[in-house]
Amino acid sequence: MQRKARKIKNWRSLAVSPLRRKALAIAEAGLWAIDTEQVLRRSLAVTPEGHLLVKGERFHLPRHGKLLVAAIGKCAFAAARALEAILGDRIDGGIAVGVGEPHGLSRIYPYQGTHPFPSEKNVAASRELIAFLQSATKDDVVLTLISGGGSTLLCLPPQGTCMGEEQLIKKLFHAGATIQDINTIRKHLSFARGGFLAKEAYPAQVVSLIFSDVPGDDIAFISSGPTVYDHTTVRDARRVLEKFHLAREVPEGALLETPKEKRYFSRVRNILLVSSHTALAAMREEARQLGFRTRVDALYLRGEAAELGAHIITELHKAPRKSAYLYGGETTVTVRGHGHGGRNLELALSATRFVREGEILVAIASDGRDNSRFGGAICDTIAKDHLIEKGIDIEQFLANNDECPVYEAIGDYLMMGNTGSNVSDLMVVIKE
Repeated sequence: MQRKARKIKNWRSLAVSPLRRKALAIAEAGLWAIDTEQVLRRSLAVTPEGHLLVKGERFHLPRHGKLLVAAIGKCAFAAARALEAILGDRIDGGIAVGVGEPHGLSRIYPYQGTHPFPSEKNVAASRELIAFLQSATKDDVVLTLISGGGSTLLCLPPQGTCMGEEQLIKKLFHAGATIQDINTIRKHLSFARGGFLAKEAYPAQVVSLIFSDVPGDDIAFISSGPTVYDHTTVRDARRVLEKFHLAREVPEGALLETPKEKRYFSRVRNILLVSSHTALAAMREEARQLGFRTRVDALYLRGEAAELGAHIITELHKAPRKSAYLYGGETTVTVRGHGHGGRNLELALSATRFVREGEILVAIASDGRDNSRFGGAICDTIAKDHLIEKGIDIEQFLANNDECPVYEAIGDYLMMGNTGSNVSDLMVVIKE
């Protein structure tokens, strides 16, 4: 397969040692494996008889109805371009609600939203999406693509404004809440999450292609499950609020119940198309070809980022030579300071305190943005030397959750921009 460009744009400035080149090559393999356009071209096809094949599963495209497309999330615009290329004039209309700059679309109308926090742009886009889905009939097929970031984009609260949700989500992030906890609440704050898109599209047939960014790949929590029957209730959301002492932030009656009538989901097919497993399989093969013994764990990255970074590197000291450990998942950061950082940056910086010669860790935000313009960071003795040369006190910056200025100073960050892909975080850990 010919690759026009590298996903890691600052590859050349980073690849200053043989060990770094190997680690970065493994990371690139994973990032290309989850490239949205390539995933859709691998997974979708139209037969000569006019059927849609999704991973070998056959769906009848409408002869008398319409084929409608709804793409939501960080991958929405890349997915929309790929779907237009694959399906062409079979598409009768569509909406893509995403982030970044949309371009190259002719049949699917793009709406730009904001992330990681909702805005009035997201509310307006969600209203348009709901109206679009409500126009579908029983003769139509609605092809949806759901990717990470959709929870923020699908903001359609009963009160009509998302300002209260933004403050609530910030407090949950700062408290170190898991994505399952956060999305349990989100489902009950919007008329566009927790199965509501399936309800609005009913009675059309819905084929939902899902890109997972949630550890464990529970489709009910990916983008807050807009096409998936929701088993959580208002009571569950209230319990999560109480768990984090935030019950007063949401008045009684502000939480809404998600659709519980099974008929709305009788014509819905949810298909998990890509996840961290996709990336990790490609990374394992690249590592194997480079001569490493590999171990893969798609759920390893969880818990406090700084603590896990220190643990991973100290455990690496005991590993045999030529070992590569490939991880997926999502850590948390309990915010105690007032700095600017991200979970991958914090993990890598913490690990750098203990890294030894011949060891490397590369922490990667698969969407290209680790709560900043940086897409992750490298931990090795080269980065450690850079920190010493700059006189940087790692403990001070970790205590303030302020990793961005550190990596701005030393340069050992990944620059990827918006990759148009999004699974969980990824990590390459090697002992040469």
